[in-house]
Amino acid sequence: MFYDRDIKNRLMLGTAQYPSPEVLRAAIAASDVEVITVSLRREGSGGAGFRDILRQSGCRILPNTAGCHTAREAVTTAHMARELFGTNWIKLEVIGHADTLQPDPFGLVEAARILCADGFEVFPYTTEDLIVGEKLVEAGCRVLMPWGAPIGSGQGLRNIGGLRAMRAHFPKVPLIVDAGIGAPSQAMLAMELGFDGVLLNTAVAKARDPVAMARAFAQAVTAGLDAYRAGLMPARDMAQASTPVFGMAELLA
Repeated sequence: MFYDRDIKNRLMLGTAQYPSPEVLRAAIAASDVEVITVSLRREGSGGAGFRDILRQSGCRILPNTAGCHTAREAVTTAHMARELFGTNWIKLEVIGHADTLQPDPFGLVEAARILCADGFEVFPYTTEDLIVGEKLVEAGCRVLMPWGAPIGSGQGLRNIGGLRAMRAHFPKVPLIVDAGIGAPSQAMLAMELGFDGVLLNTAVAKARDPVAMARAFAQAVTAGLDAYRAGLMPARDMAQASTPVFGMAELLA
């Protein structure tokens, strides 16, 4: 549940960088996603064809504040997005470092507090830092979106221990891995760790076949979720035979 809304498909797809509007439309259909993210700047430059895709997709729109470097910029962009898309959902990005695109934790918490008080349902793009997570929850966020790795890097889950600790620290808060996922196996791992969703863009949009890759990611996320719910076996230091020794035939010399 994300802000009291049940989302069955836990893959969320970005809408930038696709080779054509037709490929974007086909990728959304192939993945059967229910939530797509859209930046206000992308919508403004996409033209009528892009807006038609958004409208016809049947997906819930999660606008984002991509490109904002201050809390003030992010808050202003969020208000514009709410007017344009008619939703209180907002993916909040406040970038603090130009090269890594790492979030600015101070600006992020400040913007989250303002937007939550103004009725927004905020999905904050953050790191796996537990203290920042606590501050965002205290500000009113009911979802957290820690990165797996820097945006667009395809490095996967660089800090598995940190993500696992975050899952344990926030057992009742929906957590979505956002950014850095480059392969379906990495998305599956995030779900096997107990995360509630995966948001990605570049790995699909820049694939040789974005439509096939979108389908692969959707299958991987479903498989990871099923595996987590089924109960993964714990890793062991030693081998353990699956066939018992008791009852085996004794061969006499």
